[in-house]
Amino acid sequence: MISQDHGRIMQREYPSAPLLAVGAVIVEAERVLLVRRGTEPLKGHWSLPGGLLEVGESLTEGVKREVREESGLVIEPIELIELIDRIHREDNRVRYHYVIADYLCRVTGGQLLAASDADAVRWVERVEWNSHSALCLDPVTVRVIEAGWHRARELEARKER
Repeated sequence: MISQDHGRIMQREYPSAPLLAVGAVIVEAERVLLVRRGTEPLKGHWSLPGGLLEVGESLTEGVKREVREESGLVIEPIELIELIDRIHREDNRVRYHYVIADYLCRVTGGQLLAASDADAVRWVERVEWNSHSALCLDPVTVRVIEAGWHRARELEARKER
């Protein structure tokens, strides 16, 4: 896939440089929001909402936009959970290379509805992302979800004190 970006061409497949992306671990009522990807990479797989950062956009602006576009929800980024590399190789070549800033987020508004490049969205209980369920989550995604979920619980416990 090739997309225009202010006169430059960004090549997602077989890129000449890593692409910067954002992701959201949205925790609400002990559940996490997942989207089913409607486009490559990972088409048909469940993952965290997110996508490429646009030129001139801050990381937090990007995560807000991506979540709104994919899920209809308005969120507030709370803190960075993890900065990760996602490198997909094919026949000794790098097919996709993303550097992803995953943020812990909370919902502040909107209405849940799959849109943009997500073909489904749903809230998922911890037992679902930690099991060999039909979700078939990538181990890196599970690790990021767990980190965000634990951090959300810590912040909630502090608030209750």
